[in-house]
Amino acid sequence: MQEKSEVLSGFSCPKEQQNQRCTRLDALADEYDAVAQQHQTNLVALREAAQHTLDILDNLLDGVLTFSEHGQIESFNKAATHIFGYTAAEAIGHPANLLLSGDHAAQRDADLQHLETSDTPFVIGQSIETLGRRKDTSLFPISLSVSRVERAGEPIFVGVIRDITQQRNAKEEIQRLAFYDPLTHLPNRRLLQDRLEQALITSSRTAQHGALMFLDLDHFKHLNDTLGHDLGDELLKQVATRLKTCVREGDTVARLGGDEFVVLLEGLSPTSHESAAQAESVAAKVLGALGQGYQLRGHPFESTPSIGIVLFPGEDDNTEALLKKADIAMYQAKAAGRNTVRFFDLAMQAAVTAHAALERDMRRGLAHQEFMLLYQFQVNVQGAPIGAEAFLRWNHSSRGVVPPSQFIALAEETSVGHLLGQWVLETACAQLTVWADQASTAQWTLAINISPSQFEHANFVSQVANALRKAGAKPQQLRLELTERMLMNDTSETRTRMHAIKALGVGFSLDDFGTGYSSLVHLQRLPLDQLKIDQSFVQTLLTQPGDAAVARSVIALGHSLGLTVIAEGVETAEQRNLLASLGCDAFQGYYFGRPSPAADLEDIERIRPQPLSNKRN
Repeated sequence: MQEKSEVLSGFSCPKEQQNQRCTRLDALADEYDAVAQQHQTNLVALREAAQHTLDILDNLLDGVLTFSEHGQIESFNKAATHIFGYTAAEAIGHPANLLLSGDHAAQRDADLQHLETSDTPFVIGQSIETLGRRKDTSLFPISLSVSRVERAGEPIFVGVIRDITQQRNAKEEIQRLAFYDPLTHLPNRRLLQDRLEQALITSSRTAQHGALMFLDLDHFKHLNDTLGHDLGDELLKQVATRLKTCVREGDTVARLGGDEFVVLLEGLSPTSHESAAQAESVAAKVLGALGQGYQLRGHPFESTPSIGIVLFPGEDDNTEALLKKADIAMYQAKAAGRNTVRFFDLAMQAAVTAHAALERDMRRGLAHQEFMLLYQFQVNVQGAPIGAEAFLRWNHSSRGVVPPSQFIALAEETSVGHLLGQWVLETACAQLTVWADQASTAQWTLAINISPSQFEHANFVSQVANALRKAGAKPQQLRLELTERMLMNDTSETRTRMHAIKALGVGFSLDDFGTGYSSLVHLQRLPLDQLKIDQSFVQTLLTQPGDAAVARSVIALGHSLGLTVIAEGVETAEQRNLLASLGCDAFQGYYFGRPSPAADLEDIERIRPQPLSNKRN
């Protein structure tokens, strides 16, 4: 600014007028200075406000850009740079649709044109999901909202953009976990039921049949037990891949869990016999595909399926009923020899209904103490009792005594088997405590049969320990009988469990020995105390020379391993004498006594065997 002297230098006037003018000019100059100073202050404030706004925008997680009514980018914050890969200098001045995918850019471009001619374009004030395009041309999901503001009377549009890749991935993962099997990526039970419900509706409307196929892999558990769960999982994945090649695009292949798969076929013939033929054709294709050899990480493996089929619509069909019918048909296929197909049969349904009723009865029987243990003597070479084996019996309230053959197998297929096994274990330990209080029975051992499901239970070791502690029984007098088939796989888990029980003081007897395929190496690894010769060999001991040879071999093998040997099913003195001559240590069977209540066994003098003869007791 010029000094006042310079401003006044050009004036020439009388002194009085000059003074007045100078006074006015001084006032004007002061006012000028004040206005200039205020203007400078306002400029600084505006710059600071603008910088503050830019700092806020640059620190937002969302991308923010402004563009003109013609769609040209005018500003671009740091988050937008991070999201799209463009610097602000690279983006400003370019069309906003540069940031959108090719498929969506045309529509967004039309929307931007719409901004020029309408006060209420549909994109304003709405948040939409679309695809963004990065500088490297990769596409990704974004959320976009556009607002309109005024600047100097001109419209400016503000776009707020959020990268929703993580949210979209999380949503898809939740969807996948909720409706798809994580191992095979096939639909799971929930999604299958949804599709089956829709298939039932469609079938009812179109009068076309559908079919539900239930598949189970034969001997899958053996694969898991011998080669491990990792190779079992590999087989399941390969089975899933093969199944998808056997069906049409609109059909569904699902995995229910374990080795159970379901195939849903829709749009079959309106007639039942034609639709059955179509379903059977698909099943044959599945049998062929799954019956081919597998390579499981270098291990060749053979596997076959058993397939059950049910057609729909039928009377009162619903998703659960159809799945149950297909499952029943699958078990028919297994009963027919596996690697085959069976359609649902009403007679099979009746059998399943009876089994369900029997299961309910077993649970009720446990609650009402209808089960009991009978005991059969085990004697030494001199014929003196050394212990007993416990046998489970069911004294049904209305059906009388139910033979074990009618309920043991079913119990094993359900959770009742584990409950019964636990009851037997606790009852046997309590009986040992009773015997321990009597001099004549204090040294007796008691053997109980352990089922596969009971032995494989994760808490079995602690259950044995708890039963002994609860009853106060001596562990050394409890003997658990395991079948040879249960131990054939000889897994590290099996050995670990057996050694843990052995550490409690409990003994092991290998039941039904000679009917399986145990090797000497296999037996040496297991903490056994006794081998039991199966009664099938004992019964023909005198008539089949081969069975006598088996008995001789079992006795020799047992003794070589430091084990005692007991023979079950001894019914005659001749059988007992021959076994004794072969070196057998102990005997059990009708010759020495039938299974009886504990009170009868305790009367030793009454039931002690007389000197050996051909006579049966």
